[in-house]
Amino acid sequence: IPCHVVMPRTAPQAKKDAVRGYGGIITQCEPSTSSREEVFARIEAETGADFVHPYNDPRVIAGQGTCSAELIEQVDNLDMVVAPIGGGGMISGTCLTLSNLAPDVKIYAAEPEQADDAARSFRAGHIIADDAPVTVADGLKVPLKERTWHFVSNHVTDILTASEDEIIEAMKLIWKRMKIVIEPSSAVPLATILKNKDVFANKRVGIIITGGNVDLDALPWMSGENT
Repeated sequence: IPCHVVMPRTAPQAKKDAVRGYGGIITQCEPSTSSREEVFARIEAETGADFVHPYNDPRVIAGQGTCSAELIEQVDNLDMVVAPIGGGGMISGTCLTLSNLAPDVKIYAAEPEQADDAARSFRAGHIIADDAPVTVADGLKVPLKERTWHFVSNHVTDILTASEDEIIEAMKLIWKRMKIVIEPSSAVPLATILKNKDVFANKRVGIIITGGNVDLDALPWMSGENT
């Protein structure tokens, strides 16, 4: 079955290589939500393919909920779980699982300051969507949608943000101390914990680490430029 994947032209080469390695057919778009949705619609019309939204889809949300299911199976007595948030697929899956299996666990979402439309939405009580934010955490640039907003507005305790420098330092810390290859988006939860130590002090905290799609020749601390 052919699989067409719409990706921003600025996506890390590691992500593009992985998609092609699995047989995906990439169509590039501009790094904005409006461009992605326009290209999605064109590819769907041209190919007749079934559209699977990358996060605003119940199947995707359910699949991402398995992360927190495995976490609470392996770690007892958690007080809090922190997961990254962009469009909200991962945090929605986290909410779906924990609200049913561990309802006493508080759920926090972590977001880049430079792409903080989810945090602003949370405080405003309705979706605020930025079209093309710029952040080193490229996996968290997309806005909330109606399905993910339902979970965020009903189950998330708070959305915390971190600066670009804080994200990069947290990423470096995980690389150095844990020897785990993670991408900047995966480092945002730890960055927000380190920034808000009073919130998490003396608590048993679980962190969802979500991916390791990085170009090893262009790590964010190599150039000194956060794009």
